[in-house]
Amino acid sequence: MMNVIVRRWLPYIAIIVAMIIWATAGIATKIALTGFLPISLVTCRFALAVLLMLIIGLATSSLVKPQKKDLPLFLLAGFFQPFCYFLFETFGMKLIASPTIAEVLLCTSPLFAPIFAWIFLKENISKYNIIGIVLSSLGVFYIIAFRSQSFALGNPWAVPLLLLAVFSAVSYTILLRKIPLRYNNLSTILYIQSSSLLFFIPLWLITDFKQFVQLSAIFNLNALYAVIYLALFSSVIAFVLFSYVVRQIGVTRANAFNNIRPVFTAIIMLIAFNEQLPWQKWVAMIVVIIGLFICQKQEKTEKITKK
Repeated sequence: MMNVIVRRWLPYIAIIVAMIIWATAGIATKIALTGFLPISLVTCRFALAVLLMLIIGLATSSLVKPQKKDLPLFLLAGFFQPFCYFLFETFGMKLIASPTIAEVLLCTSPLFAPIFAWIFLKENISKYNIIGIVLSSLGVFYIIAFRSQSFALGNPWAVPLLLLAVFSAVSYTILLRKIPLRYNNLSTILYIQSSSLLFFIPLWLITDFKQFVQLSAIFNLNALYAVIYLALFSSVIAFVLFSYVVRQIGVTRANAFNNIRPVFTAIIMLIAFNEQLPWQKWVAMIVVIIGLFICQKQEKTEKITKK
């Protein structure tokens, strides 16, 4: 009985831990950017993450050798995220006038995930999934919009770029679901992030290499610690946990938890930086959590599609 309860709740514990880690990633990224250029940061972050996973995999003899026929899946997943997602998000955030609009757009992945999952995976979508996602998304939008009265769009390319970042993230989860289950989660993320370096390293050599060499003379220990944190926690632990959750509960229900990240960010800002939370924001966070509970409910006849 206890084993059944643990198996049932373990994916939800895993996804909450992953979302808490990703909620702190923004703070770590700001610190890391004091010593690294953007492309250098993400390249170093994922290169270190790949090295850490390789060491762990070899030490535990847990790596599953990739088969040639599966390499395109790993390559395509690595292309969509982190490579495309990072580029579209970075340039979209740079061009848009309102950070509020940017955050709202980047939080729309739970709205698109059910459509992609139904088209490409034939994953069932229940009325509870739809109601829960819409309700939690409304809560998220209010949390974000409450922080700012600025809703200017700025450059017309900003919105398409941010939406492409969202589509890249959702496409990544679809591909994650398609990767055969014979690969454990560590092997899966290792091969995906190794594939992403095939795109990041040439871009880094073209854009940041000269500046990286110059900046390396000014050693920033705090920035280095932040990169190590991002590599170990955000790129290894959180990605491995998310891979596990997607395989256990499906794309739609796993993506719905992206809506709780702004909630954790707000709580972290309250604890770490004493940023006040008005009662309206607390209500919105409760709405997000209620929406997530509704989204996870399944109809009795519904079964999650599995390979």
